[in-house]
Amino acid sequence: MIYVKKISIYFKRFTLVISNLYLLFLNSFIRLNASGNVSGVIEETWKNAESQIRQVVNNVIFPALSIILAIFLFIKLGSSYFDYKKNNDRFEWTAPSILFVCLVFTLTAPSYIWKLL
Repeated sequence: MIYVKKISIYFKRFTLVISNLYLLFLNSFIRLNASGNVSGVIEETWKNAESQIRQVVNNVIFPALSIILAIFLFIKLGSSYFDYKKNNDRFEWTAPSILFVCLVFTLTAPSYIWKLL
């Protein structure tokens, strides 16, 4: 009985090693034979999916970024106000202004970003 268990364990390991080697060599042969025009494939994929990508970016990505930046802007304005009260009337404008510029960029980007691409 112990002899049968050892054979089955060795058989399982052997088949696992052989199957892994087979997949390794199969993968390398596929890569050797798959040389071609990569830039053409990328351009064709972009042409096929361009309208879907634009729709998702305009309707999902830019509004989500705008909401996140608006939240961060108001949080930073609040914390800057409390720092202003704490530091004897010295307001720090750097971080709120950077967030405001980023917010304006993400709000206006859908109107001109696709002309650049």
